[in-house]
Amino acid sequence: MATSAALMAVVPLAAVLFLAIVGGASVAAMLLDGAPVPAGAIAVLTVILGINVLLRGENFLRVRDAEADRAEKDEVVSMLLGEFEESEADWLWQIDTARRVCDPSMRFAGALRASPVDIEGEPFLRLILGDDWQNQEALPVHRQLAEKFTRRESFSSLAVRVVLDGNVKWWELSGMPAYDEQGNFAGFRGVGSDVTEQHESNEKIAYLARYDTLSGLPNRMMLTEALAEALRFAEKWRTQCALMMIDLDRFKAVNDSLGHLVGDTLLAQVAKRLNDAMDDNTFCGRLGGDEFAVVVRDVSNPRLLAERGEWLIELLSEPYSVDEHTLHIGASIGSATGPADGTTVEMLLRNADLALYRAKDERGGVYRCYEPTLFAVAEERRQLETALRAALQRGEFHLQYQPIVDARSETLMSFEALIRWHPEGGSPIPPDRFIRLAEETRLIVPIGRWVMERACRDATRWPTHVRLSVNVSAEQLLDPDFSGDVVRALSASGLDPSRLEIEVTESVFLNDADRARRAMEEVIALGCKVALDDFGTGYSSLGYLRKLHFSNIKIDRSFVNGAAQGNIESLAIIRAVVAMAEFLEMATTAEGVEQAEEADLIRDLGCTKMQGYLFGRPMNVSDTDSLFRMRDREPA
Repeated sequence: MATSAALMAVVPLAAVLFLAIVGGASVAAMLLDGAPVPAGAIAVLTVILGINVLLRGENFLRVRDAEADRAEKDEVVSMLLGEFEESEADWLWQIDTARRVCDPSMRFAGALRASPVDIEGEPFLRLILGDDWQNQEALPVHRQLAEKFTRRESFSSLAVRVVLDGNVKWWELSGMPAYDEQGNFAGFRGVGSDVTEQHESNEKIAYLARYDTLSGLPNRMMLTEALAEALRFAEKWRTQCALMMIDLDRFKAVNDSLGHLVGDTLLAQVAKRLNDAMDDNTFCGRLGGDEFAVVVRDVSNPRLLAERGEWLIELLSEPYSVDEHTLHIGASIGSATGPADGTTVEMLLRNADLALYRAKDERGGVYRCYEPTLFAVAEERRQLETALRAALQRGEFHLQYQPIVDARSETLMSFEALIRWHPEGGSPIPPDRFIRLAEETRLIVPIGRWVMERACRDATRWPTHVRLSVNVSAEQLLDPDFSGDVVRALSASGLDPSRLEIEVTESVFLNDADRARRAMEEVIALGCKVALDDFGTGYSSLGYLRKLHFSNIKIDRSFVNGAAQGNIESLAIIRAVVAMAEFLEMATTAEGVEQAEEADLIRDLGCTKMQGYLFGRPMNVSDTDSLFRMRDREPA
């Protein structure tokens, strides 16, 4: 029984069954022979051997299960290592206590562009860093890797710059210290992979996030970081820094006339000139569109800052050559100095922008620095814009009409509609304060639509020979539905189209000349007239007169006043305009006639119409009736 229990423990059920049968039979035989003591001893032995068999069987099964689990894990690890070794970008590496490569795998040797024999026993760091592997000025990541080896610390996903045959690669290494069976340090083992493409992709993404792709200059984010650093430097050393904002003059005209490709090339050339002009104390970038900025780290003298700004304007205003085109643009610059003009990046950006707005307001091509009054002006402008947006809904606008008379007979021929703004509970605001703001904010489009509709309706109460002149801004004329607005105003009022004259200035041709010309041609096709206002004071071109048949040319009051004072140039200009208009079968209207002597002179010079305080100030539509009773009602 004892022998069976020892040999059959691996099959515990069979052993226990055997012990039960043999032990039970032996106990029964002893009892039949009248030997109860041996029977009891055999029974105890049988129970002890059974318990022993069960315990040994359980232990055997536990060992077998552990061996099976270990075998399964070994199989999985072997499979994963096989797949890892077959990968094109991953490999295993191993170094000894002297940091020399040992037992290199084929994949690792292939990554180093060598054979396993060539790299066996070579210093690991030298293989990675090349000839500079012992340079004390190595990259921080290389120093970190060396420190990990020295301290025998594990590391994971460490991006390392690798030089192979003069080419730069990036590896991602993970490793841990290895120990032998006695627990002695045996070196390092780990895995590596080539992440060059991923690193370059990340670098490209980081570049795009901080640099402008068109110009190659730092973008707004990097400029704000540089400005913040300059502010910290100024605060630390009790100095001053500055921000100069640059806006290109006449760039939009180039972009619209020659196309965006030429415009982009021009921006790239501007960026190069600007970047070449920088030094260790300055940092430039592109804010967007045709706006650039320069951060000056240390401003020792505000006068020198102004001189530098004016020099940059001269530099950027020199001619450019793009696709066989010689282009002339200019630049305007506004600057703010920190911490005097602002202690934060946002304040300096805002104040430099205000100074730039002032420079642009002076027709550009100048340098202006920030002044505290500019903020007050900007705040006033903001409040004016807010009020202007609500003025139309509140009915705060009204129209006045100024007479235009025949130069010979002084018979009333037409009225020019003039908009007036009287805010509720406030004083009247002159047109020169809000018209330009309305144009800049494009509020002029709905305001101009209201003027057109109201003026046409008012004109229907006048005699049929009296015409109506309505001023139209460039923003209105370039609106896609401008001709539709004219049609709706005429239809709603019933005014004859021949009685409506649209007045435009030469500025309408600056942004999109073709579009403006098409809009005016559509208006002329309706039967309306088109007059060229303020001729000679803007960007005059005889090409406008050749391409469009204007019904009238209005001579600016500055020439009329100059001629009345005997200015030879003004007299010559008026004579030339009158002669040209007669040849082209156009009428001429002299503006700003306030004295009888001026009227006689204008009459002698040959102008066909006159307008000014001498013949009537702007009046409400209700006051026009009395004017008809005072003047000749016959048409010219």
